[in-house]
Amino acid sequence: MDDLERSLVMAAADGDRSAFGRLAERHWARLTRLARSVTGPADCEDAVQEGLLAAWQGLSGLADPDRFGAWVTRIVFRRCLRRLRQVGAVPLELVAEPATDTDPDSSLLVWQLLAMLAPRQRAVMHLTVVEGMSDSEIAQRLGLRAASVRAHRRRARECIEAALRGGRR
Repeated sequence: MDDLERSLVMAAADGDRSAFGRLAERHWARLTRLARSVTGPADCEDAVQEGLLAAWQGLSGLADPDRFGAWVTRIVFRRCLRRLRQVGAVPLELVAEPATDTDPDSSLLVWQLLAMLAPRQRAVMHLTVVEGMSDSEIAQRLGLRAASVRAHRRRARECIEAALRGGRR
């Protein structure tokens, strides 16, 4: 964590809304990518907004300002899981394909594969592949043990491999 972020966290903990807004801006893209991997594109921004609101309300309880990134990631991840339990899984056919500059067929395949995974598996794969985090970093962000992270990744890879071979697991 850099000095600017540490000072923003401390100012926000003292009630500075502008400082918290700057923190939200700094983490928005990363949190949204994670939420999109877990909930899909339709609910990702709502989950991040709910998570950031909960973080703002609970910021005074954060003991170590240097842990803000991991702390807010865990909050957003839990909001994603809560949204999935509340609204249930949305059939992939009802979800619009994400707008990208890449080959749309490959994007659809990725979303189809992600939709087959359990939410924790999606989060672990996202943090591994997209964010490039280690097992211990992922465990810290999601509130899991490193062994659980490895187990979720293994199950996700088995599911993806089975789907790519043509069978479902």
